[in-house]
Amino acid sequence: MWLYNSQPFESLPENYYGFVYIITNTITNKKYIGKKLFYSAKTKQVKGKKKRFKIESDWQEYWGSNKVLLADIEVFGQEKFIREIQQLCLNKGECTYWEAKYQFEYDVLRHPDTYYNEWIMCKVHRVHLKVTK
Repeated sequence: MWLYNSQPFESLPENYYGFVYIITNTITNKKYIGKKLFYSAKTKQVKGKKKRFKIESDWQEYWGSNKVLLADIEVFGQEKFIREIQQLCLNKGECTYWEAKYQFEYDVLRHPDTYYNEWIMCKVHRVHLKVTK
């Protein structure tokens, strides 16, 4: 189960495209910061033309992409991990921005004993974000 503001988060919210999360190992207190999109794009052939549409992703069952984290989940069991949503995002660019912001803010690459994260990758343009003046 995902938590958001300490409450169970189980249904797809309107107007949001994804989220940034922290998964915490409750035994070692090691954490992983990542992002997950609520939707993925698919294409389908309709009357000889390719049509694009979006489908709901596997976000409810998702446990991250880090191999060391996934190995620890296998060893300790899912019940020993807490999945918390930190930020709901309106688009993919916003997800990328907030994921990188949290990863840099918590200095995840310099603390391998505290964070599972092994790399930070992002490409964000100003138009991806709702900029306030």
